[in-house]
Amino acid sequence: MFYGEFSHSIDRKGRLIMPAKFREAAKANFIEKFFLTRGLDKCLFMFSEEEWRSQENKFKALSFTKQQARTFNRLYFSGAMDATADRQGRILLPQYLKDFAGIKKDVVIVGVSNRIEIWAKDLWLEFYGNSRQSYEEIAEKMIQEV
Repeated sequence: MFYGEFSHSIDRKGRLIMPAKFREAAKANFIEKFFLTRGLDKCLFMFSEEEWRSQENKFKALSFTKQQARTFNRLYFSGAMDATADRQGRILLPQYLKDFAGIKKDVVIVGVSNRIEIWAKDLWLEFYGNSRQSYEEIAEKMIQEV
């Protein structure tokens, strides 16, 4: 549903404008509310409400008697917030999420099918630079021939 890579900037009030393609995809899929949280690899994850509920159910099923499950759920859910875009397609990013992801001004917004990732531009460029060389190798390991 969400695909592509887009460079944007955070405005003075801490708002991020969603790429037009993502706004169109949200409208076509009747998505009005998103959930943002701490992601992995120092980015933010943003899910539609429906996808968030699906992820939430999976993570709630993790045993709270296991230390790693408790730690993950605490960090993941304590960082979560719901967000609705304003008329200009802007979403307010709270300071604690910007701090987590190292976001100052310039960001890269990446569509990863069922979620959107929001990266500090420098961290995205570093991740991409370090990962693109192994893309084919990773594909060979992960994707088995049919």
